[in-house]
Amino acid sequence: MNIILMGPPAAGKGTQSELIVKNFAVPHISTGDMFRAAISNKTPLGLKAQEYINAGLLVPDEVTIGLVEERLCQDDCKKGFLLDGFPRTIPQAEALDNMLAKFNRRINAVVLMTADDEVLTERITSRRVCPECGASYNINTKKPKVDGICDVCGHELIQRKDDNAEAFKVRLDAYAKQTFPIAEHYAKQNVLGKVDALQSIEQVFADIKKILLEAK
Repeated sequence: MNIILMGPPAAGKGTQSELIVKNFAVPHISTGDMFRAAISNKTPLGLKAQEYINAGLLVPDEVTIGLVEERLCQDDCKKGFLLDGFPRTIPQAEALDNMLAKFNRRINAVVLMTADDEVLTERITSRRVCPECGASYNINTKKPKVDGICDVCGHELIQRKDDNAEAFKVRLDAYAKQTFPIAEHYAKQNVLGKVDALQSIEQVFADIKKILLEAK
C-alpha cells in the first residue's frame, strides 16, 4: 500500500508514522529526516536545504523531487511506502503521480491530520529534540526522565532553530497556501481521509487505521 501522511507541522505525524509502519509493514519515507541527515553531513544539498529550513520556509522542489524518486525506487519500497513531508505543493503532487505511473503504481490512501494553529504553536515551542538519535520530547507533555537529557542515548537535548513562534507562523502560512490545496488534489482521486489530530494518540491511530483498511 502506498500511503501519504499529511498535516501541519507539530500535528503528530511522527508518532502516527511509527504506528503505521509497525502495523502495515511499510517503510517510512520522511523528507525531513533525509534533509536533516544531509545537513548533519554538510552535503551541498544539506547546506542549501538548511538555509530554507532555518528561515521556516519550504525547501524548493528542485532540491526535493530527485531525492524522493531515488528513495522510492529502492527495494524496500516495492510493496508500498509511507510518505511523510512530501508532496507539499501541487507541482510535487503531480510529479509524484507521474513518477509512480511510470511503474504502474499510484497512491492508495492520503491521510490528512487537522489541528488548531494555536495548539500547534504551543506544541512546537515546547518541543525538544535529540540531535544524536532524533528522539523528540515536549517540556509540557512528554518530558524526558532527566531534564534536558535524551532517554534513548543520553545526549543533551536541543531546541531546533525553527521551533520558535515567529518561524513557526511562517511555516503555518506556507502550509496553508501551498500544502493544504493538495488535499483537494487527492480528494478528486477519492483517496483522501481526514483525522482530528487533537484526539489521543490511540484514537488518532484508530481513525487512521480505519481509513487505510478501507483504501483500495
